[in-house]
Order: sequence, then C-alpha cells, then structure tokens
Amino acid sequence: MNDLWRLSASELAGLIKHRKVSAKEAAQSGLARLDSANPAINAVVDHRPEEVLAQAEAVDAALARGLNVGPLAGVPVTVKVNIDYKGYATSNGVKIQNEIIATSNSPVIDNLQKAGAVILGRTNCPAFSYRWFTTNQLYGDTKNPRDPSLTPGGSSGGAGSAVAAGIGHIAHGTDIAGSIRYPAYACGVHGLRPTVGRIAAYNQALPERIISGQITAVSGPLARTIADVRLGLEAMSQPDARDPWYVQMPLVGAPREKRVAMCLRPDGLEITKAVESAVRDAGKRLERAGWIVEEVENTPALREAAALQTTIWFGDGYQGMLNAAEREGDPAALVCLRGQKDKLKDFDNGGLSRALVRRSTFVRDWEMFLQRYAVVLMPMSGELPFPDHLDMEGDEGFARVWAAQMPQIGIPFMGLPALSVATGLVGRTPTGVQIVAGRYREDLCLAAGEAIEAGGTPPMPCDPITA
Repeated sequence: MNDLWRLSASELAGLIKHRKVSAKEAAQSGLARLDSANPAINAVVDHRPEEVLAQAEAVDAALARGLNVGPLAGVPVTVKVNIDYKGYATSNGVKIQNEIIATSNSPVIDNLQKAGAVILGRTNCPAFSYRWFTTNQLYGDTKNPRDPSLTPGGSSGGAGSAVAAGIGHIAHGTDIAGSIRYPAYACGVHGLRPTVGRIAAYNQALPERIISGQITAVSGPLARTIADVRLGLEAMSQPDARDPWYVQMPLVGAPREKRVAMCLRPDGLEITKAVESAVRDAGKRLERAGWIVEEVENTPALREAAALQTTIWFGDGYQGMLNAAEREGDPAALVCLRGQKDKLKDFDNGGLSRALVRRSTFVRDWEMFLQRYAVVLMPMSGELPFPDHLDMEGDEGFARVWAAQMPQIGIPFMGLPALSVATGLVGRTPTGVQIVAGRYREDLCLAAGEAIEAGGTPPMPCDPITA
C-alpha cells in the first residue's frame, strides 16, 4: 500500500469507503511521500504527522460504525498557509504573522473535514501572497517539481508543487489574480478559480478583508485530474453562514449547447508560438469531443479589467500593505508593491468607486457574451511558465511578467469562474490553457476541461527533478 499516494482522490476515496484500504494506510502513504519528495521542493511548510494519523483513525472509526464519512473519505489533502486552521499560524508566508495562531477553522477547513478529508499539511506561498513566484523569509523557496529553474507559480505555489509531486491528492489554493490557476499551469496540474461567493471565506484570526478582496478573491481546488477538481469543489463549497458573500447555487446548471469561443490574443495579448499551439490543440480536442469551436478575434474587455483589478487590489489599503511589507523586509514583496505605485496615483480620489462602476459594465458584457458561448478558451498566460524569480530581474523582467499574465488578472474583476487545464510538456516545461464560463457555471468549465484532459496531460504525479 506504499503507492496509495499515486491514486486519484476519487479512486482512493472509493477504496477507503469500501474498506479495501484504511484511511490510516492512506495517511501513512501520504506522509511517506511527503518525507521523500518535500525536501527537494519545500512545498509543505508545516505538518504534524501525529495529527494526520489521528484524523485518519477517526475516519476509520466512523466507517467501522457504518457512518457516512463524506465524498473525500480519508483522502489526504493540503491547505495553504493563508487560511485559518485551528492551532496553526495563519502566517500568509510572513514572519510578522507567524505568531497569529488560529483558534477556529476557516470554512474551507471545516468543509474539507466534513467531507472526510485528512489535512496532510500546510503549503507555502510568497510573502503576503503577492507574486507568481513562491518564496519568503519565513519558510524559504518552493521549487517546481518538473524543473527547478521554473517558477512553481504563486501565490499558491506550494499547493501546485505539492499536488504535482504526489503530496496530497487535492490541494487548496486562493486566487485574486491567478494564484490558483497559475501554479496549476506552472506545475502541470489542473486548478479551478470558482465564482466569487461559491466557496465561503472567513479568517477569524485576521481583520476583515478589504472590499477588493471580498469581491474578487476566492478559494478553490488544484488536482491531478478534472474529476478530482470537481470533487474538491463539491467538498469546499458547502454552506457557511460566516461569509456574507456566500451564495448557495447548484453545482450543475441548465444544459447548454457545447459552443466554445476560442480567442488566441484577447485584447491584443502577445503570445509565444508554444502558447498558440497549446490553445489550438485544446480547441481540436474539444472539437473531437463534439464541441463547436468558433475562433473569435476578441472577447469583451479584458485588458482594462486587468488594469482595474490590479488597481483595486493594491490601491485599496496600499499604504498599509507597504508599511507591513517594510516591517517584514521581504524584498520581493516590496518590489511587487513599489512596482504598482504609479498605477495608483489617483486612487484615493474616488478610484475604487470608479472601478466598481466599470465593473458593472464588464460583468454585463461578459455575461451577455457567455449567452452565446458556453465557455471561452484562451491562453493562461502569454508565455510558458517563467524562469523562477523573473520579476526580480529589474524593470524589464517585472513588466514582462505582468504583461504576460493579463488573461488571468482580468477574469477575477468580473468574479467569473476559470479553469487552468494542463495539456502537455514542451521539454520539461508544462503547457496548458484557460477555460472561462459564466457566473456559477463551474460545471461548464469542468466539462470542457474533461474533454481537453482526454487528449493528454503531463505525467502525474511526478518525481521532483532537482537539477
């Protein structure tokens, strides 16, 4: 049973429910994989084996009593260090928060445990979760298991790296500008950014989130199969009264014609040949699966949406963010914040109000566009995953990163769901695409994602490459 960590969450949960293996055996396998793979990638930065085994034993005991333990019965999962987990620091990758110990669980943790999951460990993120790269002064550097010279993505870089390497079967991440989707893309796995309001959010240990975070930031699952992404979404999205933005909507909506808008260069995005090839290949896979694929020159506004998303993300409380980063002394966080300063010059003069007015227009335009198309197929980024820490290589590197990421930054401004689907490798570098659907239609993203997945994905899980 040492290779249980290789199974999908769906397969493992079935074995445990039918008592063919125990949750404790699955936990032991997960811990063994963590011990062997994590030293090379530093994806999991806090775990307590005795607690992991105790959770698993509780699942086994419930099964022995004939109880329904939930869809994730005994499945080891990981959670990011920026959400409350009782008894653990809600550090968000910074030293100045490392003494903030949660006294209760976030809704995500509660829902995962109600679904029968076993929390295997806590995953790394960049300081304050600001970057598409994952390092901080508290826990250090997380590496991409497919190629250590590439970014593992961020801010949920530990989540992407862990699940790609077989540490946990589903990973929790958060996303305000690509922080679930980009690590999935960079590490060659799948990641879903749900609709705002789909998964309840609340951290009792921290002050209330700023309004821009409340209306654009989400939690969501990363996994090695689309079926497991769906399973993670089901588990995480159960009701919780602590989030005033939570909306209880069906996970499956009304049937739609399987029509896809394929856009290679939304709003004039510059893309590499490898990115174009990946999107066109995904379009062909969808066609083979019976989808109608129409190539469109453009989508509704995305470049301005990305600019406004950046503005409200950093402008809403900018000086407090900068002060905290200066206290922390994290050079990468400071580069990120200072690099946005010129975009925020007029923010205090009604900038948030103006942005929210524009948001209403963009949401309407996108929802109207998505009346014709079930999903939009587009690049995840203008480039394949970046060399690690490219944004620290002067103004040119910083600008290159932010320009390439426009497709993933813009989508959160409208609160739309989006799925990052891994499609293959160019050498050791993962490729993938982004699927976008209307609000609360994650099921359409997942249906398209399954059709693309059927055409091939990178080998999963992978053993970490160290050089």
